[in-house]
Amino acid sequence: EVQLQASGGGLVQAGGSLRLSCAASGFTFTDYAIAWFRQAPGKEREGVSCISISDGSTWTIDSVKDRFTISSDNAKKVVYLQMNSLESDDTAVYYCALYEGRAVRSWSDFGSWGQGTLVTVSS
Repeated sequence: EVQLQASGGGLVQAGGSLRLSCAASGFTFTDYAIAWFRQAPGKEREGVSCISISDGSTWTIDSVKDRFTISSDNAKKVVYLQMNSLESDDTAVYYCALYEGRAVRSWSDFGSWGQGTLVTVSS
């Protein structure tokens, strides 16, 4: 069974950094993609960044692409989201999600979810 464990959230001041981790298990870590989503209170969930484990390609939304970096440690089956220069608007619950396939087409491809980890950015 697919298991996704998100961790690394916490309280940080604006301008600070956090690194989120998503530990994946229960599947072969090839021909998959992992994405980070976030949801602020009262707002819809939005995709933030994704990485294809098959070829290492990444895609990140414009609003954070200069500050966030997604990466993977395939041996450990862990995906990271390095978040720098955090802003108050980054405050949200961050989730990681799995897509079983080779080519990601849209955020809706991701259907297996882990527990969220809360990121709170104070100002």
